[in-house]
Amino acid sequence: MKVLIVEDEIMAQKSLVRLLARLFPDIEVAGCCGSVKDTVSWLESPGNSVDIIFMDVELSDGVCFEIFKQTVVNAKVIMTTAYDNYAIKAFEAGSVDYLLKPIEPEALRRAVGRCKMSGGLVDVDFLLSRFGMLSSSSLNANLYKERYIVRFNDRIVPIEVANIAYIYSEEKNNYIVTFQEGRFVLDATLDVICEELNPDSFFRISRSCVVSIKAVKSIIKQIGGRLKIIPTVSCSFEMMVSRSRSEDFLRWLER
Repeated sequence: MKVLIVEDEIMAQKSLVRLLARLFPDIEVAGCCGSVKDTVSWLESPGNSVDIIFMDVELSDGVCFEIFKQTVVNAKVIMTTAYDNYAIKAFEAGSVDYLLKPIEPEALRRAVGRCKMSGGLVDVDFLLSRFGMLSSSSLNANLYKERYIVRFNDRIVPIEVANIAYIYSEEKNNYIVTFQEGRFVLDATLDVICEELNPDSFFRISRSCVVSIKAVKSIIKQIGGRLKIIPTVSCSFEMMVSRSRSEDFLRWLER
């Protein structure tokens, strides 16, 4: 049996390789990738084929779900992550199991065993029960991020998601702006942030900005189909909705 490890942290790669070698001597690690781009390239290379892919969620250039959008994944997938808020998207992508880091030997044995014995079928009720949910119908906002922990000078500050007005990128940094107009640096990409936030409450208006529905005071239509948002809190830049996202944005507001 061959496996591919998709993990952007070298130490985590090596740790999983060692654990697999100890528990499953018959398993061959065919390769390791650390990004969405490299994984897609590896999967599309002639001759590359594996039975199982261990796939970390947050990679160096985005989240692993982008892989499924860019290429066909024929192998059985076991998600590995430090966060439980990606569980539902993992199941939607067809993941056979979902392992929380640090990976425990018994959890790894169970996951590989499910791949070997179940033919890769996903038992959603079983998997959801591991996270305190009864069934897939119980999906709700509790699965999304509720707060971020940020650093401010020498302090560590918890920021409630409900208190976030918008998040934007500027000069390679991402900033949270609260309704009290506090501004904090956030160590995550906007791609990852968008996966963590409830889409009923937040909308990515452009490549560099995500806005809360509660922060939209009014909208001004611009020439060319773009929309300008007048936010409820001060903003150092023009908050524009890109033309390609304008219709979706208006539908989002009407929910």
